[in-house]
Amino acid sequence: MHRLSRRSVNSLLRYGAHRRRDAVSAVSFCSPNLNQMVGEKDGSGRWYSVLTTAKCSGPASTKPLKMGNMIPLGKRFESTASDFQTTDAPVEKYEYQAEVSRLMDLIVNSLYSNKEVFLRELISNASDALDKLRFLSVTEPQLMEGAPELDIRIQTDQDNGIITLTDSGIGMTHQELVDSLGTIAHSGTAKFLKALKDSKDAGTDSNLIGQFGVGFYSAFLVADKVVVSTKSPKSDKQYVWEGEANSSSYIVREETDPEKFIPRGTSIKLHLKRDDKGFAHPERIERLVKNYSQFVSFPIYTWQEKGFTKEVEVDDDPAEAKKDGADDGVEKKKKTKKVVEKYWDWELTNETQPIWLRNPKEVTTEEYNEFYKKAFNEYLEPLASSHFTTEGEVEFRSILYVPAITPMGKEDIVNPKTKNIRLYVKRVFISDDFDGELFPRYLSFVKGVVDSNDLPLNVSREILQESRIVRIMRKRLVRKAFDMILGISMSENREDYEKFWENFGKHLKLGCIEDRENHKRLAPLLRFFSSQSEEEMISLDEYVENMKADQKDIYYIAADSVTSAKNTPFLERLYEKDLEVLFLVDPIDEVAVTNLKSYKEKNFVDISKEDLDMGDKNEEKEKVMKQEFGHVCDWMKKRLGDKVASVQVSNRLTSSPCVLVSGKFGWSANMERLMKAQTVGDSSSLDFMRSRRVFEINPEHPIIHTLSAACRSNSDDEEALRAIDLLYDTALISSGFTPESPSQLGGKIYEMMSMALSNKWTTQQPAFDMHSSQTQEAEIVPDPQQQTLEAEIVEPVESGSQK
Repeated sequence: MHRLSRRSVNSLLRYGAHRRRDAVSAVSFCSPNLNQMVGEKDGSGRWYSVLTTAKCSGPASTKPLKMGNMIPLGKRFESTASDFQTTDAPVEKYEYQAEVSRLMDLIVNSLYSNKEVFLRELISNASDALDKLRFLSVTEPQLMEGAPELDIRIQTDQDNGIITLTDSGIGMTHQELVDSLGTIAHSGTAKFLKALKDSKDAGTDSNLIGQFGVGFYSAFLVADKVVVSTKSPKSDKQYVWEGEANSSSYIVREETDPEKFIPRGTSIKLHLKRDDKGFAHPERIERLVKNYSQFVSFPIYTWQEKGFTKEVEVDDDPAEAKKDGADDGVEKKKKTKKVVEKYWDWELTNETQPIWLRNPKEVTTEEYNEFYKKAFNEYLEPLASSHFTTEGEVEFRSILYVPAITPMGKEDIVNPKTKNIRLYVKRVFISDDFDGELFPRYLSFVKGVVDSNDLPLNVSREILQESRIVRIMRKRLVRKAFDMILGISMSENREDYEKFWENFGKHLKLGCIEDRENHKRLAPLLRFFSSQSEEEMISLDEYVENMKADQKDIYYIAADSVTSAKNTPFLERLYEKDLEVLFLVDPIDEVAVTNLKSYKEKNFVDISKEDLDMGDKNEEKEKVMKQEFGHVCDWMKKRLGDKVASVQVSNRLTSSPCVLVSGKFGWSANMERLMKAQTVGDSSSLDFMRSRRVFEINPEHPIIHTLSAACRSNSDDEEALRAIDLLYDTALISSGFTPESPSQLGGKIYEMMSMALSNKWTTQQPAFDMHSSQTQEAEIVPDPQQQTLEAEIVEPVESGSQK
């Protein structure tokens, strides 16, 4: 919101809010005491006063100057010539006060961020003028004479870049023209409302829009010159106000051209700037009227080009006529063609009536759906709608809708900026560009209109203030949105809510994270799969109804899919005890449930964390198990080192030898996987949270019994230590974690497979096993010494034979 400095406000309050017509008087009407005057004399003997304290005795419309209430900068000149236009009527020239000129510069260049709002502001002023006339005509019916119709008409001159807006409202007298248009931030509407309030006969309902006094000057956003012609039924004369964007003064004159006379009301002619002449296009004006002022209570007509089709005769071709000369006796049918004849005429632009102003009991479902499709360019009917009126401290009317599907190509639910809520103030469109002021971002999918009569806006009617009233409106809108969604969930047709959850379930989970105040409204709307309902989602109410009598907590497990969740070893003892477990398979589920903490005094418990309590603790049995397997736990912890925080005896396993659980305050396996996938994840926190892992062993499993025996016999046995490493890596995978070195884990598994499959299906080792073949040869060949002794046995030879 744009604010004036305290010094500027004090100056305006001190010197007066507007420039009075009697600020400076001509010396010709004043006392001839020259000692009290400061001025100069021209050839005609007329004195021109700059500042004077003299008392005047001129006409009744000229009053003595009060130095205490004026800024010594304003001047008034009497002349027969104007800087703008030369006419036969006398022209009066005024200057804006210094602070007012600065304020006007701020309005034109700072307060309005969108040039399109100039038409909305001018139409709002015209609507106020018509409303004033309607109020006053109740007691003064003669005000309606000459022009009984109350309407607004907008005509464009595209060639010359001119827009003319005319209303048949109350108009302005000469003094009202000077007071209203010569004084920025002087609101005639606010003054009129004050008079109504002070009057005993004032009505309780008023739909007057502008109460800030700056809407008219938004015309200078697009125009470098503005001409206002106005006729009040209280005056016999019509006056013209002319001002330019870069001028510090304006002129007021009487209208003398009969062709420009109007029976009653005000006509504003905008001479557009060179860069803004595109606003003079008729189609653009029609679009702006439908966007911003479609629901103004008075008819708005725009000057549009129209056409109708008619048939005209076509002259015969002379060549064809000569060729067919022989058939002169036969009567020929004249040729015709269809042409479109264009013309200009007035067209009613705001035909649609505001449906939210009607009684909800009188509006049918078809009418609600038709308005939804037309207002938001939708082709499917909404899932639900809510039409309500809020009275009391804050009064507003609203219609909210839940769409059937999410917008195409807009899956980013973290973007709070949407154009789904259209804000109106007294039926005048203000904005649809909000950043979470009326709805939190998790409810940004809700569409609708909000119309308030007393919403605090800044002077531009564009920016919503963060005020207490706005916060109250936000709470009531959010509450109504939840009631509407709850109605869908309680519908007899279960498919309606399934369709809603498929499209907008993530939005509600985001609300569990961001909106703690509405946890009680959000929790009943959540849906999850469970160990007893793998095909159909259930609500938390249904889970609580199915809980065992001695069950104190709501159990859940987070995984990437239902298949992974139902096969996890954490569920073994819970399956055995027939305890239901929720499956959180959406990445946002675990964070949402963690923020909820509890539901109906039942705490949410992650079964993958340490110290799981299933309500069947046996302290004596646990004490015996710790004494029996305490040495095994210490031996495994020494081997695993910093990989785990501790090794404990588990109470959650039945068939698995071991499992790796997260610390009570550490990340679960699913959360660790999600944090690793973050683009800007913090590696230091990842290492810290990962260290909080607890290795739990199943004391009834044969593998644990074997390792216990190995620990007692030889705690340094390499094969036993390697078995502990493999057991840890296997538990890492089965518990949902990612191994640090998959290749090493693969090598360990291959080695164990080789040992398990050795000599299982064959009686002789393969020939390529050199070590085994050498062993077999050693078994068959005799001792070398024995072989040498056996070789000594030979037959005897006679001596004579050697010869």
